[in-house]
Amino acid sequence: MDITSQNFLLIGSLLLFVSIIAGKTSYKFGIPVVVLFISIGMLAGSEGIGGIYFDNPNVAQFIGIIALNFILFSGGLDTDWNTIKPIMRQGISLSVFGVILTAGTFGVFVWYITDFTIYESLLLGSIISSTDAAAVFSILRSKSVALKNNLRPTLELESGSNDPMAYILTIVFTGLVVNQQSDMLSIIPSFLSQLVLGAVLGFGCGYGGKLFINRIHLDYEGLYVILVIAIMFFAFSLTDFIGGNGFLAIYICGVYLGNQELLHKKKLLKSFDSFALLMQIVLFLTLGLLVYPSELLSVVGIGLILSVFLIFVARPLSVFLCLLPFKMKLNTKLYISWVGLRGAVPIVFATYPLIAGVGKADLIFDIVFFISLTSVIVQGSTVTIMAKWLKVILPANLKKRTISDMELNESIKTSLTKIVIPEGCSIVGKKIVDVQFPKTSIISYIIRNGSYIIPNGSTVLQENDQLFVLSETQLALQDVYKRLEMYTY
Repeated sequence: MDITSQNFLLIGSLLLFVSIIAGKTSYKFGIPVVVLFISIGMLAGSEGIGGIYFDNPNVAQFIGIIALNFILFSGGLDTDWNTIKPIMRQGISLSVFGVILTAGTFGVFVWYITDFTIYESLLLGSIISSTDAAAVFSILRSKSVALKNNLRPTLELESGSNDPMAYILTIVFTGLVVNQQSDMLSIIPSFLSQLVLGAVLGFGCGYGGKLFINRIHLDYEGLYVILVIAIMFFAFSLTDFIGGNGFLAIYICGVYLGNQELLHKKKLLKSFDSFALLMQIVLFLTLGLLVYPSELLSVVGIGLILSVFLIFVARPLSVFLCLLPFKMKLNTKLYISWVGLRGAVPIVFATYPLIAGVGKADLIFDIVFFISLTSVIVQGSTVTIMAKWLKVILPANLKKRTISDMELNESIKTSLTKIVIPEGCSIVGKKIVDVQFPKTSIISYIIRNGSYIIPNGSTVLQENDQLFVLSETQLALQDVYKRLEMYTY
């Protein structure tokens, strides 16, 4: 059955429905949802029971880019700067040098045991070099794993920020395979410009986006979600158009916005959390439809060898070398090595050689797909087991909350306090968003002239307003008074 404009919505809705039911089942039996989503796509494909014919890498790549925009941006929004700041150097080392070391080590091994040329081998290594943000975020959150020693922010920072480096290497070596006359030194300027432009434009779009969100007045709350989507796509497309790395730009843009006071921030976080989950499902289903299971059988042998080498040699070697300058326990390094999941991102990157017409592109795609599937099954299903075995897991009651945990959870506030804004107070006439209210407290409602007001970030504070504030702790309440410039209570 071919996918047409007439049956697209029917097929898509059925696959989404089946995926949601399967996802619910996976939580019960401890199966990574990623595996089920891909499996459903394969079963629905031309060689499965669904018989849906889909063989268009261009469309798959386009869907992949759109999905990664939402996944990386959402991951950025959920990244607490105060949490990642202490482990910034470790995360950057893993996301930059870790990718290069993994690509190089894996590529040389492929060159040694196969008939691939050195450039083809390094291309395969580049594609498979990044950990998958979608898989890591999904598995860690679905299993509610609480980790010691800042492990979770380290893993999420690495997986969210190493895709740009892997993307650059993939594009570079795809070009070198297609044009054998080029040399590696010629790509250094392009390599550096992509990183610099991506970082600068990502921060710039985030800063400009914050000002725009907080100063524009929109009558409908839902329009702010659409506005942020526009900012996200603008950051990616502008950066890519200029020659920078769009994936790096949207991640940095997301991190910046996620750590600022924004109008309707709770709404934005809830929406993008849902968008990211939807995009994960769509992405994995699409990639499952694209692959032919019969072709995977032909690469089982080489796929298993390369999977074992990646999991037990290339990944640990790169992690230990990158973390060598930092004081870190052996069990922590081992766990970081283990949770180096491959997933949808390498498969999306594997479509670039297909589109470029690389001679062994089909074989590369099948190998990457097999390795990614193996990685998610083996490593993804043992995230909790390895955490317990390596003694890096925390009791659930000691789990640190992220930005979204605090913003989205409406049941954690413990005390309600009435605060009256006195006449002449300096915050009179200011919007709530400009007061920079602490994340551990919220204004539940305001009584003004005998009327109840449900506030949002654009609500302007007035004299004699009665604010009813929900706070987690007494210390949080003290912070509220300081932000309101009322230092005694």
